[in-house]
This record gives sequence, structure tokens and C-alpha cells, in this order.
Amino acid sequence: MKRMEIFDPAMCCSTGVCGPSVDKNLLRVSTLLNRLEKKGVKVERHNLSENPKAYIDNKIVNQFLIDEGVDALPITMVDGEVVKTKEYPTNEEFIKFLEIPEEYTMSGLGAKKLMKQNNDVANITEEE
Repeated sequence: MKRMEIFDPAMCCSTGVCGPSVDKNLLRVSTLLNRLEKKGVKVERHNLSENPKAYIDNKIVNQFLIDEGVDALPITMVDGEVVKTKEYPTNEEFIKFLEIPEEYTMSGLGAKKLMKQNNDVANITEEE
């Protein structure tokens, strides 16, 4: 299984989805990471304000911060390689980077609809 780490910018809490105005993209990422965790896919997140040592200890992230400053954040790494900087991965990129099925990123209802759709297509193909 692929190992993903996300180095977040400084946030008020571990998810960044607190306070009076919630960033919709952070909410999407947090929700997606919860879904992935339920499927056994662990993504490690680091918050600059809570764990600055992780940014110093990781030589690649540290170099990005030296070269580009905090504007490089968030930094997403998979198996020790930087795969994206300056913004969070899209749901499609999570699928690609982690090599996981699309339904892992969906709500339970969305996954059921996709499975039914895939079964319907398989049945049509078999009938032909």
C-alpha cells in the first residue's frame, strides 16, 4: 500500500475545518481522509503550527520551505516523493496517487450507485 503524507500550512486545528468560516476544500479533504481511513487507507497529516519538527526533519519538505517559503504548502508526498505542492490533491489525484478504487472516495450511497452502474454495464456486455 502507498504511504501518503500531507504537510499542511499552519492551521488552528488538525483538520483546519473549525471556526466560523470553513474552507470547503479543507472540508472535502478531511471528509475524504475519514472515508479512506474507514477503508484501511491511512494518510498522515502534519500541521505546521502543531508539529513544526516534522517539517524540519523531512529534508525534502524542509528544502521546499527554504526555497519557496510557506507558499509551497500544502505539500503532498507519496512514498517519500513530492507529488503535489501549493494545493491539496483532487479526489481523482488521491485515487491515482494511492492506487485505490474510485468508490473509496465516495459516500456509501455514491459507492453503491457506482457498483450498481458497473454491474449493469457488465450484464449488458455479457448479454451481447
